[in-house]
Amino acid sequence: MKTIYNKLLFFLLLLPLSVLAQATLEGKVVDSKSNQPLPGVNVVVQGTQSGVSTDLDGNFKIGRLKNGDVLVFSFVGYKNQTIEFKGQKSVSISLEEDSSTLQEVVVQVGYGSVKKKDATGAVSVLGVKDFNKGAMVSTDNLLQGRVAGVTINAGGGAPGTNPVIRIRGGSSLNASNDPLIVVDNFPISNATNTGSTSFLASLNPNDIESISVLKDASATAIYGSRASNGVILITTKKGGKKLSVDFNSQYGSGSLVRKVDVFNANEFRNLVAAQFPGEVGKLGTANTDWQDEIYRRTDFIDSNLSLRGNLFGKVPSRLSIGNTYQEGLRLTNKFNRNTISTTLMPSFFNDHLKIRVNANYTMENNRFADGVEGSAITFDPTQPVYDAASPFGGFFEYRNGNLLTPNVQRNPVAQLMMTYDTGSNHRIFGNVETEYKFHFFPSMKAVVNVGFDESNGERTRLVGSNAASGPSNNNIPYGTNEFAERTIRTKLFDSYLAYNKKINDLNIDAQAGYSYQIYESSQFFTRNILQPNYASIGAENDIETDNVLIGLFARAILNYKDKYLFTANFRRDGSSRFSESNRWLNTPGLAFAWKMKEDFFQSYSKLSDLKLRLGWGITGQQNIDDVEARNYYLQQFAIGNNTNQIFFGNNTVPIAISRPFNPDLKWEQTTTYNVGLDYGFFNNRLNGAIDVFYKKTDDLLSRVAFADGSNFTNVGWANIGSFSTKGIEVAVNYDVIKGNNLNWNLAFNVSTFERTIETLSSGFDVLYGDAGAGTGSTALINRVDYTPGSFFVYKQLYDGAGRPIEGAYADLNGDGIINGDDRYIYMNGDPDVTFGLASTFNYKNFDFNFNMRASLGNRVYNAVNATRAQYNLIRNNGVLSNLPNNVQSTDFTNTPDVFLSDLYVENGSFLRMDNITMGYTFPKWLDGKASLRVFTGMQNAFIITKYSGIDPEINGGIDNTIYPRQRTLLFGVNMKF
Repeated sequence: MKTIYNKLLFFLLLLPLSVLAQATLEGKVVDSKSNQPLPGVNVVVQGTQSGVSTDLDGNFKIGRLKNGDVLVFSFVGYKNQTIEFKGQKSVSISLEEDSSTLQEVVVQVGYGSVKKKDATGAVSVLGVKDFNKGAMVSTDNLLQGRVAGVTINAGGGAPGTNPVIRIRGGSSLNASNDPLIVVDNFPISNATNTGSTSFLASLNPNDIESISVLKDASATAIYGSRASNGVILITTKKGGKKLSVDFNSQYGSGSLVRKVDVFNANEFRNLVAAQFPGEVGKLGTANTDWQDEIYRRTDFIDSNLSLRGNLFGKVPSRLSIGNTYQEGLRLTNKFNRNTISTTLMPSFFNDHLKIRVNANYTMENNRFADGVEGSAITFDPTQPVYDAASPFGGFFEYRNGNLLTPNVQRNPVAQLMMTYDTGSNHRIFGNVETEYKFHFFPSMKAVVNVGFDESNGERTRLVGSNAASGPSNNNIPYGTNEFAERTIRTKLFDSYLAYNKKINDLNIDAQAGYSYQIYESSQFFTRNILQPNYASIGAENDIETDNVLIGLFARAILNYKDKYLFTANFRRDGSSRFSESNRWLNTPGLAFAWKMKEDFFQSYSKLSDLKLRLGWGITGQQNIDDVEARNYYLQQFAIGNNTNQIFFGNNTVPIAISRPFNPDLKWEQTTTYNVGLDYGFFNNRLNGAIDVFYKKTDDLLSRVAFADGSNFTNVGWANIGSFSTKGIEVAVNYDVIKGNNLNWNLAFNVSTFERTIETLSSGFDVLYGDAGAGTGSTALINRVDYTPGSFFVYKQLYDGAGRPIEGAYADLNGDGIINGDDRYIYMNGDPDVTFGLASTFNYKNFDFNFNMRASLGNRVYNAVNATRAQYNLIRNNGVLSNLPNNVQSTDFTNTPDVFLSDLYVENGSFLRMDNITMGYTFPKWLDGKASLRVFTGMQNAFIITKYSGIDPEINGGIDNTIYPRQRTLLFGVNMKF
């Protein structure tokens, strides 16, 4: 017994020594490039299961260490780092990105995903670190200029405005050229509702984790009927295992950059005296810059709060709340958006059953502002803004006592201030996706995705009876009092089986399923909102016919020896817009990829990646104007209004009027061929892709003239012909400098494409494009063998000094007569080439970023000069009107058809600096409990162009004046707790 006591005493004496021999180590892990903390890094004692993970701030604490233990630090996308424990109390670890591991980025490709290095189609992906920085009001702002082959043009500077997004130039003439937008596997409607500025404005950019752009048919064919114009897949941010709080806020002050060059007050007085001395008495005494008067300095405020964590310790969750307020340059224009989004990702049965819940709510409030640029350009600068004796709201107007002078321009400031045009839109959308991996067959899983999207919008436009811009000059009891509301609803049900199995050297990834989506819409409109019982007085209710899409789809991806990859897609789509005989469309897609490096360049160490891609596929198009497309193959009748009635004595009977219809209408189809090469050098420090593509669209859906007597209208939808697009895209990503404290990355892309009309079944040219000069002023044409939307103009003649001769045009057909037969096709609005460049520079805690875009070879028809730069237009129905200064370069007076001279087709090439930001990060803010980044920047910093108008970046090729883009100076903070 004594021996046992002695041994026990000896053990107790040694116990403190053994405890002292096992020490604790604290530290922090950061990104070597940005010096930002890395949460979730695994810290493991080599050869054991003992380890911890870093917290939100990159901190860790690990105990029970002994001298000589080796700690391994590992994190996805970074190189592992090891240190030997020698009794130190704390360490600082900087992990370097692993270029080879970064290629393992997962790319969403529709109903599934693939690793970036295994993608066979033309796919580009951007993550949070790649997004544009600055005043990002809408989702499209994040990727503007960042993806080869993708152009985004808002067409002006209105807050939250609806952008025109084109992937590889689009695929149609008159049907939709918009890409399909898919948010968290839910294809959303691209219809902009009443009261809203844009369907994309309802999605908060701060909630987005990544964006994948599918460009060729081999990648998009699985979406079939909606994928002719490409697909943009948006993935929102999800929850995490540990609680984290992010708060981001920025303020911006905007200002006008450029105005239309017109005569100022003194110049205008001299001009009138020189040209029309008898009109000098009509001049005023004021000195008014009407463009300055309709614009203002603006405020921009954007704030977002997000919480990520593990709800109840088991459900990764995220909650985000955001508010965006932006003022437009026009005096009364405002955009205000409030958003709430949440995601829940519970899992059950050892992760065999996973559920993903995404819910988003947006409340958008707008005050719209009329386009008054035309009036501001032409209004007499010698007249004042205000007139105390004016019965029209105290604003100066041309009048005779209390009666307005007819058919003259109205005071643009009064038009803005006396028009109360407001709208709101409430939108809720989201989906619940369940994924079950069979217990008895783990290689197979079943996925069911149910989505719902509903927006309820309304808009009220009120113009007082004393406003000169009202519907009639006087005696209108209520002025303009219009009210409209609309509900747009989308429902989705997708279900599919997915199989993934590796058999020896062959990996099989396959899906097959069913999709059902229905689009519903109803609207109400009245011009009597201020009158009692307005809903029953001249109101219009319209419940549009549902549009239903049904699809059966399948895809198989085969990967042999991680070298040869083959993808096959097939989808069969049915649309309610076509008759039974034309209802269904098959859209197959095939792609092959070959990782060639080991076969041809195994000994060339500088080459790290080389993959050849070949793709082919067919996609469909049925998205034509919603109102016109209501079961267009059926003859439907509508009850006539009070101007379409039959009188029987004192009684009237409304007439049933047939709507236009076309029973032969069918799918538009696009066939695409793509050859691509992915490359990487120096361990992928320099990497990118080159793609060459050709696509042809047949059975073009277009509004065309119907033969007399063949229908109940002279214009309607039909399939009219075909056109093709061919192009080249190059993307380059280069880590110019990569070190522990200093890093510099450049991302560059260049694209070129050419569109050509191949056939037009009507056999006739199609003229369109209002040049702003009234009837007959169509300046654009669709003609076989030419680019859609080419300019159709007269060839201007010049004198010996190089000055244009007024009214002198070339007799191109040689018949001795100058008329419409002498117009010719001259240039088009498509660019010859577009560029994008983004730079990311980090030095320790300092960061500097910018992104710019360029467009070369695009032409713009300057309708402002074409329709206004003529001296005789100074006299306007008894009043005086200002002119563009451009008139001095031509000395034109007033010649018919002068507006169709090729003189006004200008070079619209430009280089634009979209965003510049500069920031500094305090990684150990609040005693290490948080990190803080402060930054400043500039939006729309500068533009270099020879174009004489306000801005060459317009939509449609014709500049009839646009809403100017403002330059915004930004200040902001990013806080992480």
